[in-house]
Amino acid sequence: MLVLTRKLGESIAIDDNIKIVVVQIKGKQVRLGIKAPKETKIHREEVYQAIQDQNTEAAKSIPSDLSRLSEDLKKK
Repeated sequence: MLVLTRKLGESIAIDDNIKIVVVQIKGKQVRLGIKAPKETKIHREEVYQAIQDQNTEAAKSIPSDLSRLSEDLKKK
């Protein structure tokens, strides 16, 4: 993990198209601004993990749904 120290108004560049800016520091909280292309998906870690968990659960249910669909199509 790369650890950097930044002050208010300073930024971090990731590749050529992502910039993270320290927008506000208030007590123990730091507010960050992220400039990235619209197609770049940006989530808080807990939201990202919830999406991954939902995708995993959805992937588990697909085989049974497909076999049921296959049986329904054979009946027609």
